[in-house]
Amino acid sequence: MKRFFQTLALLLIATGLLLPRTSFAQAVLRVGDTVDIRLGGVPAEEIAALSATQTIDDSGMVNIPYLGKIKISGLDSDKAQQLIEERLISGKIYTRPTITISVQTNTRFVNVTGEVKGSGRILYTADLTVMSAIAGASGFNDFADRKHVKLTRNGKVEVLDTRKFAIDPSLDVKVLPGDQIFVPQSIW
Repeated sequence: MKRFFQTLALLLIATGLLLPRTSFAQAVLRVGDTVDIRLGGVPAEEIAALSATQTIDDSGMVNIPYLGKIKISGLDSDKAQQLIEERLISGKIYTRPTITISVQTNTRFVNVTGEVKGSGRILYTADLTVMSAIAGASGFNDFADRKHVKLTRNGKVEVLDTRKFAIDPSLDVKVLPGDQIFVPQSIW
């Protein structure tokens, strides 16, 4: 019997059903993001009343039925979900609502400019790194200074030596929507 449970556990792990939940850094919701807001844990006829696709307005707000405008920009989707759930409960609208917020990723980009073969906007994905964004811009050109690549996030600039990423890919920095990557020209 013990062998049966060991085999079952290995099977579940292999199929991904028994893996521990890992938390990945989530991108922060921003003004202009289009988000899908879905309601669960309530009677079926109520789900459509709250579930909608909305764009976060210039004030960082979305309009939630029964609650009005709620500011969610600056929060990750988990915190925004929790905020709306708490407001629905504290307002005695629902007893156990579950809110799911997902960002439409086709509205989020990373900009790659400078000494790359194809400067431009790269569509953001959760696994995007500095090097994969540069690869999405067709890679470094012949004049690129790979030692002083600039990553700008929220107005802060970090200078990266991308040559180290080739030696140890785990050092490659994950990017977030709105990040800007600038590859300067090498000084000969």
